[in-house]
Amino acid sequence: MKNDAIMVTGATGVLGREVLDRARRTGLPVRALTRRSVLPDDPGVAWFTGDLATGAGLDEAFAGVRTVIHCATDIRHFKNDIPAFEHLLEAAARAGVEHIVNISIIGVDRIPYPYYRIKREGERLLAASGIGWTNLRASQFPELLNTAFRFLSRLPVVVVPSGTRCQPVDQGEVADRLVELALGDPATGAPPAEGWGRVPDLAGPTVYPADRLARDWLRAAGKRRPVLPVFIPGRIGAAFRSGALTAPDRPAGRRTWEAYLAEKVAR
Repeated sequence: MKNDAIMVTGATGVLGREVLDRARRTGLPVRALTRRSVLPDDPGVAWFTGDLATGAGLDEAFAGVRTVIHCATDIRHFKNDIPAFEHLLEAAARAGVEHIVNISIIGVDRIPYPYYRIKREGERLLAASGIGWTNLRASQFPELLNTAFRFLSRLPVVVVPSGTRCQPVDQGEVADRLVELALGDPATGAPPAEGWGRVPDLAGPTVYPADRLARDWLRAAGKRRPVLPVFIPGRIGAAFRSGALTAPDRPAGRRTWEAYLAEKVAR
């Protein structure tokens, strides 16, 4: 079987849906992985049932795949991401996958937040896999900030970390970049500017204080809540205040936070 298909993991998530939409346009065979036993009726995509947590179904799903775009994550049980990544890499090696494109987060090497530690460990596993790979770190997605503020606004006061800056990047633009990378050779084939296998970070066009993001969201949503910046102690708080969530030298994204709010949140 000729290995030319693109496999998208996490294809039902915030980023995965965008990646899948763009992968359809490449003209290559496209596959998507889901744990559901009832598969979507999607004429443009071959859906496979598989479980990264156990490895079940992965050999069948990866047969004939050249490139995997790995978007799957379990934010609620993020410790499961490591065995899931190990199962993915093992199945990919058996199937002869040539390229794994991984999405990571700006600051995973500087912020000792537990979820970030897991994402960093995933990068290390990928680098040691022996499979060609490309790693892209991106900043925060507006859709995820929207979810966070919607939850926080249920309380009388919206609490945000003080002194913290964010640089939201549109998830659709991140998806564009991931598919672009998937169509090329692994970044491990030649040293890129920012390190072996890692391509330049992708961040949004503007850096905002966290409290400004919260106030903008509340105004767009038509909610009245005070915003309370709270000092976060320790190494995590210090890393947040250092600007580790941002990449001001990489404002590659074009869609602004204001444009997102106007389209998705404003009443």
